[in-house]
Amino acid sequence: MYDVLIVGSGLYGAVCAYELTKRGKKCLVIDKRDHIAGNVYTETVEGIHVHRYGAHIFHTHDKAIWDYVNQFAEFNNYINSPVAVYHDELYNLPFNMNTFSKLWGIKTPAEAMAKIAAEKAACRIDEPKNLEEQAISLVGTTIYEKLVKGYTAKQWGRPCTELPAFIIRRLPVRFTYDNNYFSDRYQGIPIGGYTQIVEKMLAGVEVRLSCDFFDHSELREAAKTILYTGPIDRYFDYRFGPLEYRSVRFETEILDTPNYQGNAVVNYTDSETPYTRIIEHKHFEFDTTSPKTVISREYSAAWKVGDEPYYPVNDGTNTALYKRYQALAAKEKNIVFGGRLGQYKYYDMDDVIAEALKTVGALL
Repeated sequence: MYDVLIVGSGLYGAVCAYELTKRGKKCLVIDKRDHIAGNVYTETVEGIHVHRYGAHIFHTHDKAIWDYVNQFAEFNNYINSPVAVYHDELYNLPFNMNTFSKLWGIKTPAEAMAKIAAEKAACRIDEPKNLEEQAISLVGTTIYEKLVKGYTAKQWGRPCTELPAFIIRRLPVRFTYDNNYFSDRYQGIPIGGYTQIVEKMLAGVEVRLSCDFFDHSELREAAKTILYTGPIDRYFDYRFGPLEYRSVRFETEILDTPNYQGNAVVNYTDSETPYTRIIEHKHFEFDTTSPKTVISREYSAAWKVGDEPYYPVNDGTNTALYKRYQALAAKEKNIVFGGRLGQYKYYDMDDVIAEALKTVGALL
């Protein structure tokens, strides 16, 4: 009945559906959730576009990808400039001259470089054995203690001394007074939210929501090709055991105030605060008219089968396990495994689009 069955209506699946349909292929898109757009789904609450599954800020250095996504929505000029809270102290992120000035009372890049160099030299870490030592060898003890240690431990659910060094290969340190978190040339938030983008991509495509691929065995025979964007280990019924993820739990609240924290993203870097950050959604679109605001507290959480997987744990053990599933996938006929879960890889949104376009090219 169909040329391609696409399992998952997130950005990856939607781009594939759009491009394949445009080329005359008949597609069916299914999703086990009751809405389209996957984790980039935005819903309107009190007139505010809320990122239900966490903050999504589009950024890319690739003009072709930027032009591609702009055909589906107009983007504003939002610049991601998070603030870090450590107890009663506030700092700018990423680590830059504003951060260093607040930490040490210095003014010049030379002073900041000297401070960091002195702290690194005092520790004398030549071969970092864990994440703590790796971070200190990159940025010194002060930045690590206040802005890395607690936040990272909450993210991973274990102390930094128990985390492998490779998790932090580098930490961005800028000796300029620039609070722009990303260095990409193009950046912004779609005016009106992300869901509209996927709606336009899926216009004219048959979509079935609340439809779990594993509950409908008949769908395996409904298309010549299956593009599967779910967890690769789930597809093979966890034959070798489940891959590991970190999950995220959100507490979203409507507040009777027009402005709660003055910034879209505020990270809490101390270990005592249970959540990692608070998102105030209206600031993504410079909303100054709503009398209320919507905030989401994010809690990093351990993952188990059945929970929502967010971040793959790409350590040596899980990488080896994924390769075993990848070998099984290579033997499957007429099935393509794609996206963050299908390829067990963290993707930024621009990378998702690029990978989807690459997949479409290979299918055609």
